[in-house]
Amino acid sequence: MLAALAFAAAAAAPAVCADPAKPCAGFKPHDLSFALPRDGVPRAEVRSAPFFAVILVSGAPCRLTERERAEAQALFPESKVFSARFECDGDVENNVTYTNVDPKAGFLAVHAGSDRAAADAMLARVKATGRFPGANVRRMEAVFVYP
Repeated sequence: MLAALAFAAAAAAPAVCADPAKPCAGFKPHDLSFALPRDGVPRAEVRSAPFFAVILVSGAPCRLTERERAEAQALFPESKVFSARFECDGDVENNVTYTNVDPKAGFLAVHAGSDRAAADAMLARVKATGRFPGANVRRMEAVFVYP
């Protein structure tokens, strides 16, 4: 019964807006956005549907810059490049985090699709650039935490 409820909840979760030219409203440029509920129901957080990403680089929290993200975005214009900036700079509106990553680290990643085959293809593209030697695939969800 619990598994069925969890599956139903995951099925209802909104897909991420992975086209960098068409982000969903309410997010910062470094976030991987998704449609937020507009039903007026109070909640602590909302999660996107699961997706795959290729982690390009990781490091200390809040150290990767918007310039670095934009440079990586130029390499993958059709797939959103995003970075972890949760609670950085004392800004409560840096309120997007991601599952299946070290919460004590920052990262730069590129959206890699909703299935493993697409993720592996993106990983091959990333490795072909020669710029991200430690790149790896991760299945995750984006989490919007209400301030």
